[in-house]
Amino acid sequence: MIDTYRRYAIQTFERAGVRTVGVAARRGKSVIRQGMAGAGLGRLGNAIDANADDAVYRMGGDRFSVSARFFVRSRSERTLGAIAAYTEGADISPVRSRWLWIPTDDIPRVTKRFRLTPAMWRANGFDKKIGPLIQIKSVNGYPLLAVESVGVNALGGKRSAKSLTKSGRPRKGHVRRELVVAFVGIPRTSRMARVNVTEILNTIRADLPAIFATELSKERR
Repeated sequence: MIDTYRRYAIQTFERAGVRTVGVAARRGKSVIRQGMAGAGLGRLGNAIDANADDAVYRMGGDRFSVSARFFVRSRSERTLGAIAAYTEGADISPVRSRWLWIPTDDIPRVTKRFRLTPAMWRANGFDKKIGPLIQIKSVNGYPLLAVESVGVNALGGKRSAKSLTKSGRPRKGHVRRELVVAFVGIPRTSRMARVNVTEILNTIRADLPAIFATELSKERR
């Protein structure tokens, strides 16, 4: 009789434990995704996923183990790098050139879902849509890539730079500018962490006893 009750109690704990890590996985994933969205990272948080054991691992005697796991489900180097930068912070240096080229507010930031770079300028037709790039120096000695004789939105709208018409006039709603800076070159930059995943998971871990108590109470009903 005692062995029967003991076995029943252990099985009750095991079932509650399995449900507990399931709740923790879902809750943690939701909080991380919400945190990333709230930090202005768009849908980057959708790359975060979690799962949990659906059965316990028995360790001998009355002991058992059950776990939840959090992971990045994307294999994209860009996604992995972005998540690492915005959750851990990062120093970013150029890889293939001396400068990191940062697009200004006068030109598009993205082309075909990729961040616009000088290397993509001609390949994606911006030398015709806006104009060919020329390099000049700024007052601090860092290089600038600019376009000569360009039309921009008369009301100051962002990312509005376009080439002049064949007659050399700005398009409707645009005004002519003799020089528009397209890219600013910098030697390096830093990304501050925006989401503290460790803190989120520590909070979920601290909630485990309460979650387990809730799940255990369901067994007694």
